Amino acid sequence: MFDQVVNMVKQQLGNDPHVANAIPAGQEDAVHQEVATQITHGLAKEAPQQGGIGGLLNQLQGGVASGSPITGAISGGLVSALGSKLGLPPAATGAIAGALPGLLQKLATKANDPNDPSITPDGLGGMLGNLGGLGGKLGGLFGK
Repeated sequence: MFDQVVNMVKQQLGNDPHVANAIPAGQEDAVHQEVATQITHGLAKEAPQQGGIGGLLNQLQGGVASGSPITGAISGGLVSALGSKLGLPPAATGAIAGALPGLLQKLATKANDPNDPSITPDGLGGMLGNLGGLGGKLGGLFGK
């Protein structure tokens, strides 16, 4: 499931010229991996407060403003990681963080689309549950 999240991040960031141009040449793969990691870890932390994966996906699909608690929780870690781990300048981290609401909404849309099996609520819930140490505690919370 993580690979599908990475592919979605790669596609979304690659289709945004402002963001794509901000990523230093040769660091694209590392950036995509780190963005996907920060998103999945951030969502794992937020899922319990949002009523599980189903509530989280509903919040995300409804539209996530840049000032939302979910986006804010993920954005801070994302900017910090991109700067400290990859040495990206503020212009690059800012452009990537600016794309975060769209990335989260795209993730929720894909997860809730029964015709798109690449990312599913159950798959996300399992992945997030393992990241958050919640495991089976998320069982039954996958409803939309």
